[in-house]
Amino acid sequence: MTLSAVHLLAFVLGLGFLPRLAAAELRVGTCQFPVSADVAANGDWIRRQLREARTLGADIVHFPEAALSGYAGVDHASLGEFRWDQQREELEKILSLARELGVWVVLGANHRLSGDHKPHNSLYVIDATGSIVDRYDKRFCTSGDLRHYSPGDHFVTFEVKGVRCGLLICYDIRFPELYREYARRGVQLMFHSFYNARQKEGSIHPKIMPPTAQGHAAVNNVFISLNNSSAPRSWESRFITPDGLIARALELDQPGVMVNTVDTAKKFYDASGPFRARAMEGKLNSGEVVSDPRSSDRRSY
Repeated sequence: MTLSAVHLLAFVLGLGFLPRLAAAELRVGTCQFPVSADVAANGDWIRRQLREARTLGADIVHFPEAALSGYAGVDHASLGEFRWDQQREELEKILSLARELGVWVVLGANHRLSGDHKPHNSLYVIDATGSIVDRYDKRFCTSGDLRHYSPGDHFVTFEVKGVRCGLLICYDIRFPELYREYARRGVQLMFHSFYNARQKEGSIHPKIMPPTAQGHAAVNNVFISLNNSSAPRSWESRFITPDGLIARALELDQPGVMVNTVDTAKKFYDASGPFRARAMEGKLNSGEVVSDPRSSDRRSY
């Protein structure tokens, strides 16, 4: 279910940030496969891995950026000839399977807009009845993305088995304000989908993207399901705990599925915990500031 109207009203009226939900457990499937321009092949991969993740006990299954559609500018030179009808057919099969398996899905795909507007680069939230209940649109598109995609303008939060979840896509990771806003909204688990594959040799992304996500997890005290296409050259998908440590990772440049447990009752090291709420309220120091002339005089010893 989505955020309750009561919670949302409290946030709008100035609570500052939403309290986190009570202790809960959620089994999260994180998947990677070699996303390509072949929408039918992508659909086959998604359904196969969806079944595998469910067999492993997943309550919700997470796929990479553009997992169904393929990524514009890499898999597709442009989206002018994109087969929207084929994507719809494959999506309907995925919705039907989600309903059959009784599992939630976070699915990357292009989302068509009206007229001459460029599509969104999106994550569909599919519930266990096989219904699309929300959609996140990549807010920060790269300069290259903007040749093919329209940026999004909203956050998405939803709850599964008592765990509040949020969504981001790839380049969004460069903007810590997005993670901080999700922290304000009481999010406990982030699904961050990437297409950071088919890279040129020597790319720094494999070295900097996962550690950046680890920092976001630790600073905001959230779990992160961080996945990527496995098309070479890439970096492997990871599951990150709220202390910023990598709990588990898939194999580099190989398709794979892993299932991890989010246990919100479990305590993780949280260095900024005592002062995070204070900082989010704009009080950018710990403790009480003293009034002292030797403090205010910054030009003498």
